[in-house]
Amino acid sequence: MSLTLDLAGRTAVVTGGVRGVGAGISRALLEAGADVVAVARREPESLPEAGGRPARFAALDARDPDAAQEFADGLDRVDILVNNAGGGPFLPLAEGPLRTHLKIIELNLTSALIMSRVLQPRMLETGGGSIVNIGSVSGVRPSPGTSAYGAAKAGLHSLTRSLAVEWAPHVRVNTLVLGMIRTESAHLHYGDEEGIAAIGRTVPMGRLGTPDEVGAACAYLASDLAAYITGTEMLMHGGGERPAFLDAATVNKDPNEKEPR
Repeated sequence: MSLTLDLAGRTAVVTGGVRGVGAGISRALLEAGADVVAVARREPESLPEAGGRPARFAALDARDPDAAQEFADGLDRVDILVNNAGGGPFLPLAEGPLRTHLKIIELNLTSALIMSRVLQPRMLETGGGSIVNIGSVSGVRPSPGTSAYGAAKAGLHSLTRSLAVEWAPHVRVNTLVLGMIRTESAHLHYGDEEGIAAIGRTVPMGRLGTPDEVGAACAYLASDLAAYITGTEMLMHGGGERPAFLDAATVNKDPNEKEPR
């Protein structure tokens, strides 16, 4: 097999594909040669593009089963689905309206289940395809303050593993588990530039990831280079988080380290 990442002739659907991480994913898939349909509830002022080719836009609430089925029926073909739509505010479970927490779960888990279900038959029409679910480290460790989000992402990781078995060998399903990614809304989560830099120093790589780096990983998982990869979770977190006990301990300190990393 040639070590070439070429998605020419394939159609990719990216939910939440018009801004932030989703825009980076759309750009990378376009750069790899795919035709990209970027799905969101509202059309943005500009669409992601690469190599002079813009993504197509489709207005859709991916949490709506009937609308999702109508969207799927209107596509000529589908080879790749990236379930990227997601997110949620800092909101402890005991605070805010209960409905808000339920909507967070719908956005981060239910939408991926719906989109996978309606598009899998379209993938089988052309011999198969690849689904990439955008997970989070919040789904594999405690997520205080965003417990509904963390629970939804944990469910998404489980959904990936189950669908990979149900739909093999024709449709591959994988999760890309993200750590902290710097987008245009990073300040809402991490604060000003000083705060973002301080957060970055807690990561072994020394910085937050970028949407384009996420996109490159998605393009790989969707390509023939990953033809035998399914049902797995690829960690993309810059090395993870430095264990808190290392800074709290009073022994085994690096004498050259003036302050905790």
